[in-house]
Amino acid sequence: MSVSVLELSFLMGETLLENGAEISRVQETMERVADAYHIDSLNIYVLTNAIFATGVENGVEHSAKLKHVPSTSTHLGRICAVNQLSREIVQGLHPVEEAVSILADIRQMPYSPLPLAVFSCAVGSAAFSFLFGGSWFDACVAFFCGIALELYLHYVGKRNMSKFLTNLSASALVTFCGGVLLLLGLGDNMDKIIIGSIIRLVPGVALTTSIRDLFHGDYLSGAIRMLDAILVGGCIAVGVGFVVRVLSMLTGGMLL
Repeated sequence: MSVSVLELSFLMGETLLENGAEISRVQETMERVADAYHIDSLNIYVLTNAIFATGVENGVEHSAKLKHVPSTSTHLGRICAVNQLSREIVQGLHPVEEAVSILADIRQMPYSPLPLAVFSCAVGSAAFSFLFGGSWFDACVAFFCGIALELYLHYVGKRNMSKFLTNLSASALVTFCGGVLLLLGLGDNMDKIIIGSIIRLVPGVALTTSIRDLFHGDYLSGAIRMLDAILVGGCIAVGVGFVVRVLSMLTGGMLL
């Protein structure tokens, strides 16, 4: 079954968008692919979770509309692979069918294996705890909190829990773990433990992407992503604040 240039361009844009690429990158990639295959015309409108595209190819008008592109976890490997594929297409290295086959392999690129993800989260939590002024004991506690956090995120990720509930419950979990370990005599500073432990949840990519979208004039998409980052940060703050308050009340203010 042959695939039109418009469909290939659309699939590449969809892959970029659902893996966290900024709007300008999505639109530029789709336009470059269409130009490389000498499509007659192409009109694209991209939002944070939707792509609308129409084009004329070999005198025949094609249209494609995707109402919703679900946002998954950011996968920079897929974004880089699509960017490389688009460069090779511009250089004339791939016919349409071959490019579609390569893109299918890119879309199947796996995320990091669970053991590596858990270890990376734990090391990152410990490092940021120490970086923000915590002691070595705080970093060790944050290390174990990072393990608990990544395992929990892996568990809820298979159950399609909403993003906001996931961040709220995950921040509450690591705060509870850090508080309990501190009460058991492990660690010195509750705030440094929490800061290091929740760094995995901070929406840094979403915030950075929203700013880049705003700078490129994509105000609607930039504002949506900015609002998303603010809401996620609010959920993290609520989860941390609630658990700290409850533990402080139960322990007579020992955590404050």
